[in-house]
Amino acid sequence: MIYTYQNAKMQPIQKTTFIDEDILERQHIQSALKKNIGIVAPECLVIAEEFSEWEDSRRRLDLLAIDKNANLVVIELKRTDTGKHMELQALRYAAMVSALTYKKVIDIYQNFLYANNIDEDAETNLLAFLNWEFPQEEEFALNVRIILVSSDFSKELTTTIMWLNDYGLDIRCVSMVPYKNEDQIFVDVKQVLPLPEAEEYQIKLRKKSEEKRQAAQSSRDYTRYEFRGEELNKRKLVLAVIHTWVKENQPQELDALLEVFPQELHSGGLFVPIEKAREIYERQNIARHFLNEDELLVFGSSMYAISNQWEKGSIETFIAHAKKIGFEVEAII
Repeated sequence: MIYTYQNAKMQPIQKTTFIDEDILERQHIQSALKKNIGIVAPECLVIAEEFSEWEDSRRRLDLLAIDKNANLVVIELKRTDTGKHMELQALRYAAMVSALTYKKVIDIYQNFLYANNIDEDAETNLLAFLNWEFPQEEEFALNVRIILVSSDFSKELTTTIMWLNDYGLDIRCVSMVPYKNEDQIFVDVKQVLPLPEAEEYQIKLRKKSEEKRQAAQSSRDYTRYEFRGEELNKRKLVLAVIHTWVKENQPQELDALLEVFPQELHSGGLFVPIEKAREIYERQNIARHFLNEDELLVFGSSMYAISNQWEKGSIETFIAHAKKIGFEVEAII
């Protein structure tokens, strides 16, 4: 219950419904949220509305967004008080958008900007939002999150969501409950699943459980490593070890770095001049080196990029070398 407070008196504000107040799902609620998506999805960028660009389907996804980790976010809205069947719809949409590529998302987002009379470049906006200097297709849309928004959620729905989250999905339920005080409408917004105070712990458990399942079911290497208190994948581990050594030893030229980290540690060479790394990216349209400004190695006027292509054999060789020169690296799974 929400109360007003005035002159040392508290009066309850009457709960209402969107239906009773003639607040429509698409024209009103959806329109308001796309302009301020942080209300239900913090640190997300809306890239499409009423999205339906899939073959043989008339279904329309309410809002499609992307988060700071480059994951796609399916946002489904219901103005009813149970959210009936919305989890099934959202799962269908999540499966459909999971195949979207970086280039396709740019096209979709550009169409969204045009439709909303926003004269901006989609790729420029997206790269700025993700804090990427260049596209990183290998890191793009690795997961699809789901956010369900409704006045309330049935017990059957919340039970289903909790079970799905235990199996590696990332589904959140956000309630939006309207209240009326005279001619004013107030909306109480809160995340009900997972509980905010337990969310970080649940995410860690889900992440570890999913990585173990994937490692057991696939030949792809999902191993994570702990280095200096951080949990990193193999690519980020290489970046962290090299930059840590550089920070602690302050080499003035590349040769000093190569004495410690020889090119032979990687079959294609551990470091390449930034010009070559960018040429490879432009030619292959795949970032095979770390290209963000804070990831580069700078020696005077010369800059070098570190390879981000690491297989199980090569990362084991690198870790063995890192330990040999005094760095502690521990495999988590």
